[in-house]
Amino acid sequence: MPTAAQAKQAVILAQYLSNGFRPIYLFRYNPSEKYIYIIAGESESIEIVIFEDGKWRFIDD
Repeated sequence: MPTAAQAKQAVILAQYLSNGFRPIYLFRYNPSEKYIYIIAGESESIEIVIFEDGKWRFIDD
């Protein structure tokens, strides 16, 4: 299960994406690594990881 900090941050980031009219394509919790992963944007170019403590970062390829 995601932590309370992860869940709260996920809602905040989903709202930011929604306010910017960015579609969310994937929203997944990885139970083995314990992080939330989000793919968003018109060309699926926004990748975000939310860690257990609620901190997050963009993934750059």
